[in-house]
Amino acid sequence: MATEAAGSDLVHVVALLAAGVVAVPIFKRLGLGSILGYLAAGLVIGPFGLGLFSDPEAILHVAELGVVMFLFIIGLEMEPSRLWGMRREIFGLGMLQVGVCALLLTCIGLATGFPVAVSFVAAAGFVLTSTAIVMQLLEERGDMASPKGQRMISILLLEDLAIVPLLALVAFLAPGGADMSWAERLIDVGIGLASIAGLVLAGRYLLNPLFRILAESRAREVMTAAALLVVLGSALAMELGGLSMAMGAFLAGVLLSESTFRHQLEADIEPFRGVLLGLFFLAVGMSLDLTVVWANWMTVAAYVVAYMVVKGLGIYLVARFLKSGHREALERAVVMAQGGEFAFVLYSSALAVGIIDGQANAMLTAIIIISMVLTPLAIVVLRRITPADEQTLEGVDVADGLTGSVLVIGFGRFGQIASQPLLLRGIDVSIIDNDVEMIHAAADFGFKVYYGDGTRLDILRAAGAGKARAVLICVDKAEVSVRIAEQMKAEFPLVPVLARAYDRGNAMALIRAGVDYQMRETFESALLFGESTLRHLGAEEEEAAEVIADVRRRDAERLELQIAGGIKAGRGLMKGNMPVPTPLTQPKRPGQALNEEAAIVLGKPATAK
Repeated sequence: MATEAAGSDLVHVVALLAAGVVAVPIFKRLGLGSILGYLAAGLVIGPFGLGLFSDPEAILHVAELGVVMFLFIIGLEMEPSRLWGMRREIFGLGMLQVGVCALLLTCIGLATGFPVAVSFVAAAGFVLTSTAIVMQLLEERGDMASPKGQRMISILLLEDLAIVPLLALVAFLAPGGADMSWAERLIDVGIGLASIAGLVLAGRYLLNPLFRILAESRAREVMTAAALLVVLGSALAMELGGLSMAMGAFLAGVLLSESTFRHQLEADIEPFRGVLLGLFFLAVGMSLDLTVVWANWMTVAAYVVAYMVVKGLGIYLVARFLKSGHREALERAVVMAQGGEFAFVLYSSALAVGIIDGQANAMLTAIIIISMVLTPLAIVVLRRITPADEQTLEGVDVADGLTGSVLVIGFGRFGQIASQPLLLRGIDVSIIDNDVEMIHAAADFGFKVYYGDGTRLDILRAAGAGKARAVLICVDKAEVSVRIAEQMKAEFPLVPVLARAYDRGNAMALIRAGVDYQMRETFESALLFGESTLRHLGAEEEEAAEVIADVRRRDAERLELQIAGGIKAGRGLMKGNMPVPTPLTQPKRPGQALNEEAAIVLGKPATAK
């Protein structure tokens, strides 16, 4: 019997792993994200799919630790100073958006005949946006550090913190909750504050010495166990204090964000966080009661549309009220219009205290899940129907009549460094870029950058390209650099053009366009890195320099052969820097440069695509 039970448990574990492994890559390939893959996989293997699991609530209870660990990782990224710097966005923008959306969504419940308590709980759950979905979208689009991304993160932080007072409100709104005496309420508040204070004191005075002692023992598994102990212990402390487990983990992360062990903790927690968070969404997918949804599909569909539209409208109005542009406000409204994972926690609490019944919980859970499924699709539609970003040129000078000796096109990280020697030599440099935010940022540091699109011939003329002694193409997009080079050589063939190349393929395209000089952005820095490595391994300075010169010569020869033969650059491990076969000579003296293995690597053919 014991063997049968163990075999049954193993079947469940294998089913969970297989569902995630199969579904997630498919959904990511379709551009729908890993979270929706987990949700769909959970639905398939759950009680309303293949029926491999009959009690998703048990899995969900364990998998909630994934959300806890996710909040801990977020806390590690939020240093106290950074949180303090974002306080206006968190407690201003965040509170305003949560308040407005909660009020609007509560009115929907009241208008459709539900009691105040049920309407508020349903609305409050939907207000809590999915942190996992939004953070993933921001990361995929590279907007984590952008101003609009930071504003979304601030709102998410406030919503994550809001789960604490919302859970307290659920207890108060429960039947009999209003009968609690003031003394009982004060005791509950005191216990919660004591839990927070105890966690802060432990994080400030105990955790760093603890990890220092453990690090000296050099037992990696003990460090991993300690990291888990910190996360789960802080979550337990908050839960015992009547607060949110996720709140405790987030506070622990913030307290350790400036610790010297921060990166070690993140590395130790990350595998558990990823697996458990995936398990959480699998369990959520299993919890979708298709029987209830099918029996009430019109009601569910109506509330999904109403909640998403009204919440999106509230987000848009708040954003515009606080002076955000139309495009940013609309994008924020679409990205954050769904409900989130904390709604499941809130609805479970409301079910436990009797505010809602099992059928209402199933319907609300279905509404949240469907809204999460629709979010990636809504973003795709938004990108299709909205025009490209329109930038305001307020306070920005447009390139017109510039007469600099050197014209620099693109003032990102590459253009800034490339222009410094020219400026130090007193050379008259004109700089154009089409990123308004970057132009404003450059002005703060004393750089005069003009607005202009280098791919337009009229802009190149206005920027003085025809009279310049040299034109530097420093843009970061390969196809744009080639277009500018072609324009320059067609219209101003006598002006020297020096270009930044993204990779080998881009370098070949620039050479064909006729540029006078091109440089792959990482090539020389990588050679210097390799030369320093040789010296650290004991090579003499002259010997290391000779090796690097040999590598540089071989690369130039291969580049010429590729251009002459019309060979495409490879797209393998080195993104187009893998060489094609060339004759390799042995070093003239032992230890000069490359051993046999290195020679084989340098001679390995690239796969042309």
